[in-house]
Amino acid sequence: MNYYDLRSDTVTKPTPEMRKAIAEAEVGDDVYREDPTTTKLEALAAELTGKEAALLLTSGSMGNLVALYINGGRGNEALLSSNSHIIHHEVGSVSAIAGVLPIAIEAPRGILSADLLQGKVKRGMYDMATTTLVSVENTIGGYCYPIENLAGIQRFAKKNNLAVHMDGARIFNAHIATGISVKEYAAHADTITFCLSKGLGAPIGSIICGTKEFIDRALTVRKMLGGGMRQTGIIAAGGLYALNHHVKRLKDDHLHARAIAEALVDAGWADVDLEGVQTNIIFFTVPGIPGSAVLSQLKKIGILANTEGDTVRLVTNLGIDDEDTVEICARLKSFEPEAAE
Repeated sequence: MNYYDLRSDTVTKPTPEMRKAIAEAEVGDDVYREDPTTTKLEALAAELTGKEAALLLTSGSMGNLVALYINGGRGNEALLSSNSHIIHHEVGSVSAIAGVLPIAIEAPRGILSADLLQGKVKRGMYDMATTTLVSVENTIGGYCYPIENLAGIQRFAKKNNLAVHMDGARIFNAHIATGISVKEYAAHADTITFCLSKGLGAPIGSIICGTKEFIDRALTVRKMLGGGMRQTGIIAAGGLYALNHHVKRLKDDHLHARAIAEALVDAGWADVDLEGVQTNIIFFTVPGIPGSAVLSQLKKIGILANTEGDTVRLVTNLGIDDEDTVEICARLKSFEPEAAE
């Protein structure tokens, strides 16, 4: 049986063209800051985000950790959405390594606003952690941050002397879905990370961008975390190829996600968050059937998915084309889930 992998957009493999770029990459020792391909990638990332400088990292989790470590500060607090990736999927490094206390704020679809941050800032009490950072995630669950929310959060942060970090793992998906430039999104944050290895299809790597002073400090923290790498041009070449060739094609992933979500609605057996399908992520539940049982049954018809509790998640990606999408929709429409015994 042919399997369609919709577990995540991290499952993609480099295209033949990207592999060629990687094989031909000019390299040097990046710990000495002598890798020319990495230098090109970091310069492009800084240009795209409108920041002074950028730094290649092994992962988005490392990027978030660096921002928390520097701009959050040990013994301080950071304000985040309660369902943020930093809280749920980064092994508690926010506290275990950065030493920052995450304050989880309930927010519709994980979208914070200045109003939700009101009354959450602590400062000046010797027996309380000081609030130093707000972190937002764009996209979050495939949902794009309204630019007015980001502008309001930025004003709130400046008024309260807080830094703003944006976990922009899928920021290019947000750009393609809304037409808002990555630079405009990033202008509302002091630091921003984005992944090369999700929708952009590179095999490894993330970028963090900020002021030159911040990136100078980030170099030290990256090394402390074991992230100093040598001939990183092999990694950077994949990232350069992705930024130059795979951004506009994210629209295909979004169209495929919408088609699959609508097929689920037509099938009638799933409760689909259709409003939330703004980019490449679909969430649905099957009434009366645990998410784990839905996963195993979908696998029998050749569809690989993931769950968050009893909610099933499908993520379209570079490995799914138009023809694949048609077949996935057909399989879902003919599928009849069985209640778990």
